[in-house]
Amino acid sequence: MKKEQISLERSPVIKGLKFRKYLGNQDFPEMMKVINAAAIADKDKSGETLADLKHDYQHLTNCDPYQDMIMAEIDDELIAYARVTWWQEEEPNDRIYSHFVNITPEWRDQGIELAIIQWCEARLRDIAGDHPQDSQRIFQTYSNEFKTSLNHLLESQDYEPARFFIEMSRPLDEIPTADMPPGIVVRPVLKEDHRKIWEASIDAFRDHWGYSEPKEEDYKNYTGSKYFQPDLWQVAWDGDEVVASVLNYIDPDYNSKHNCKRGWTEDISTRKAWRRRGIAKALITRSMHLHKEKGMKEVGLGVDTFNPSGALKLYEDLGYKKEKTFVNYRKPM
Repeated sequence: MKKEQISLERSPVIKGLKFRKYLGNQDFPEMMKVINAAAIADKDKSGETLADLKHDYQHLTNCDPYQDMIMAEIDDELIAYARVTWWQEEEPNDRIYSHFVNITPEWRDQGIELAIIQWCEARLRDIAGDHPQDSQRIFQTYSNEFKTSLNHLLESQDYEPARFFIEMSRPLDEIPTADMPPGIVVRPVLKEDHRKIWEASIDAFRDHWGYSEPKEEDYKNYTGSKYFQPDLWQVAWDGDEVVASVLNYIDPDYNSKHNCKRGWTEDISTRKAWRRRGIAKALITRSMHLHKEKGMKEVGLGVDTFNPSGALKLYEDLGYKKEKTFVNYRKPM
């Protein structure tokens, strides 16, 4: 496919710098190089592989990468790229117009990030122009505590931290125990229950910040990914009702890349009517024992620091400790 150039009004003057549109699958190997270089600089541990990247791009929603991505090259070598998308939150019905930038460390702080962010905002304004003007429109992007230059840039462009999330972990040398309350049982996950369990998990997150109703493509993306490991799930039932779950997984790519044996106690959820009864605590401790039986030495998770169900305190009480803080930045369109 022929490269189609993108002209930017405020591009920095750098020899060999050009911007172009996304070319499709042939871009993925170079995109992975950018992802890996950026991750090292940003202390951003990940197990993402080329296969994962390809899989995700087969299931994009509200995004046409041929129109909604920008690629930056120096002398025909990819050094940065960005993508935009959007969704509508359920409460308070805001439309979120999101973008991210991945850039190799040697080309940072030279004006390229700002030029790309301005392109992303312009593209998102075009997209928003075709939407009903019946809700607040908000730009959103992501960062972490180690991306100090990007954080300063975003704040100079009137973005403000809107929410903080942290990644936590704990070793599996000593594991607490916790009993299920009477009437709540855990049983093996059956194939015919996969969708029901996923939908119950989605329902449990409905009152959380930033909730947006998932699409069918989101389910296909998840069930086709390496993170879909129902044989590791821990699910609590009240009769025929799924009331809570921990959708555990083990990422061998992550463990190989970072020379560790970590399992993930992720997507921890309890539906509203069953909260404050110790169900999540019992499921998490069961998950720890399961991961230890699988040969893992530690477990990790991510959490919203202002989670309304008090999740952060629960995880701290169970011995999880902070590793890294992620920041969700927003500004009105």
